[in-house]
Amino acid sequence: MKRLAWGGLLALGCAVPWPGGTRQPALIEFTEAEVRSILQHGPWPVPWSGDPSNRVSGSAHAIDLGERLFFDRRLSATGGVSCATCHQPDRGWSDGRPRGFGLAKVDRNTPSLMNVRLHRWFGLDGAADSLWSQSLRPILNTKELGSNAGHVAALIRRDADLACRYEKSFGRRPPADDEALLVDAGKALAAFQETLVTGRTAFDAFRDALERGDRSAAAHYSEAAQRGLRIFVGKGACSTCHTGPTFTNGEFHDIGISQFVRPGEVDPGRHRGIQQVTAGRFNLLGVYNDDPTRARATGTRHVALEHRNFGEFRVPTLRNAASTAPYMHNGQLATVPDVVRYYSEIDIDRLHADGEQILRPLKLSAREATDLAVFLETLSDYAAPWRGRKPGDGPACR
Repeated sequence: MKRLAWGGLLALGCAVPWPGGTRQPALIEFTEAEVRSILQHGPWPVPWSGDPSNRVSGSAHAIDLGERLFFDRRLSATGGVSCATCHQPDRGWSDGRPRGFGLAKVDRNTPSLMNVRLHRWFGLDGAADSLWSQSLRPILNTKELGSNAGHVAALIRRDADLACRYEKSFGRRPPADDEALLVDAGKALAAFQETLVTGRTAFDAFRDALERGDRSAAAHYSEAAQRGLRIFVGKGACSTCHTGPTFTNGEFHDIGISQFVRPGEVDPGRHRGIQQVTAGRFNLLGVYNDDPTRARATGTRHVALEHRNFGEFRVPTLRNAASTAPYMHNGQLATVPDVVRYYSEIDIDRLHADGEQILRPLKLSAREATDLAVFLETLSDYAAPWRGRKPGDGPACR
């Protein structure tokens, strides 16, 4: 296959002397096909686009209200947990547990909220088709916040500060309709979560240098990470599912991880998610969609339940994955090297008959496994922990 030359469009070649006689780090010579695959994982960040189904998407007032609701334990039935109980800022907006724990232990790992606005389907099973609809699910789930529309609505109405912030966000006083007020709370929560975006990474700097043919800038990317990247787009075929700037195709796949929640009980994954999203009162086909065109409801209207959906789960983004261990839908794998080892040794007999035909044991050498893990680490921005407002912080709303 043809290879690229730095003298022309792009190249990654041998080490050459830098001024002063120092040695420039070696740069791998990628093929044209590899370069094309690498470039399609950017640029990052992607441009902002609001959610037309949520009339307060991007609103500063709604973001403020959503941020306060996110950390407010009073949303829960007991007053003891909040959204932040499971989505902790200093843990990559996850919780570090194999399975989440709100009012009780849930059946799945807590996914990170970073870059969540870019999803097409929400939740590990895709049981919600909008971020605001997904924001309602933990509020109503008996194992998470265990709340209901009446409880949430009463909180917003009786708390003068929240009621004031609601009015600034939605341009009206909290309505008498409990369910409508619950949905608006979900939309404010979604507006806040839309702001949670990962920063640029070592990979992004390398990818952009590759695109513009900047050899000196590209040389700052470690040789191990370059070798791991080559495995990612080549031998590993990881970019088949972990594709695009977000490193996910947003779809659902069976990768052979156990579906058992407990003895005798399985998690049906996407199969149940499709049933829930199509039957849900808060989906994009319903009355609470603020977009009169229903443009984003096409997927919900046409999604079809198939047997193969049983045991499928949404492909996670790999951005900032180093901060969100443990991994897989049940938190079965503790570290990034564990994930690499799993795919290196995967037992394809554990896939159901109509599962993913692309999966096969990668049979990585020890060095290859290390290189791939090193590359995956470069997809994290390692930013300082998020620090935001908590309920009661700052001046009262007026």
